[in-house]
Amino acid sequence: MIEKNFQVDSAGTRLDLFLRTRLAELSRAQIQRAIKEGQVLVNGHRARPGQKLKAGDRIKVQLEPPAAEDRLEPQPLPLEIIYEDDQLLVINKPAGLVVHPGAGVKSGTLVQGLLYRYPEIAEVGSAARPGIVHRLDKDTSGVMVVARTQVAYLSLRQQFEERRIHKVYLALALGRFRQKKGIIDLPLGRHVHHREKISVRTRKPRLAITHYEVLQEFRETTLLALRPVTGRTHQLRVHLSATGHPIAGDTRYGGVGEKGRKRWPRLFLHAWKLGLQHPLSGVEMEFESHLPDELQAVLQKETERK
Repeated sequence: MIEKNFQVDSAGTRLDLFLRTRLAELSRAQIQRAIKEGQVLVNGHRARPGQKLKAGDRIKVQLEPPAAEDRLEPQPLPLEIIYEDDQLLVINKPAGLVVHPGAGVKSGTLVQGLLYRYPEIAEVGSAARPGIVHRLDKDTSGVMVVARTQVAYLSLRQQFEERRIHKVYLALALGRFRQKKGIIDLPLGRHVHHREKISVRTRKPRLAITHYEVLQEFRETTLLALRPVTGRTHQLRVHLSATGHPIAGDTRYGGVGEKGRKRWPRLFLHAWKLGLQHPLSGVEMEFESHLPDELQAVLQKETERK
């Protein structure tokens, strides 16, 4: 059993929100589950979801350590490091690489490669996702930042939550856009019928905003720079699909027709740029990942079709 104790300084904060600032390695869902399962005590009594705290309240959190079979096994995997120091890593993730183990994927993930090369991150953040402060989909390539220390983890998590980290993606969308720049403001959530998909058709919509800019137009497609303001699951893919311009090669959200299965070898979505503040110095930093060769080849073919 892992036990953590806290004392509340000021009144009025909800318990789950208080714990999110103290247990950054846990997601909101994990914190709420721990409260419901009686793993959180306030002044010696079982806590209630949404409970308001008073100054001086004593909080005890008792968490089960991960089972031996759930512990991640380090694996030697090729990693392309764009930047590293003693606080953080910036990597160029290839398409096809899963960030962390999940349903149906138990090995060969990015975090297992990171643990092999940087074993210290085992103590950073969540035991299931050590060092991970954000994700890219399996089929998305590009720049990612990883925390090497708990200090960096907390700082980067806060920057993401406060939307101070700036991300730019490159995407090839089907069709042409009437406006060269615009904002897609469509709330997203789980599809009302197909729970494995994200959709604008949802019973629990959450704010989702994407800025787009046309970079280059082809006969049937458009190269875009996408700047997500929020970070919802599959946000860019669903936003473009919902506006009638799915991303080329997107087999889940409509970016592949019969011709497209040969025309686009993979999802044309690439995390191009990432801007952040260094966790210790506060210096503004920006990193860039060049478009992979297979996506460069797609653009060349689109140019030839003009």
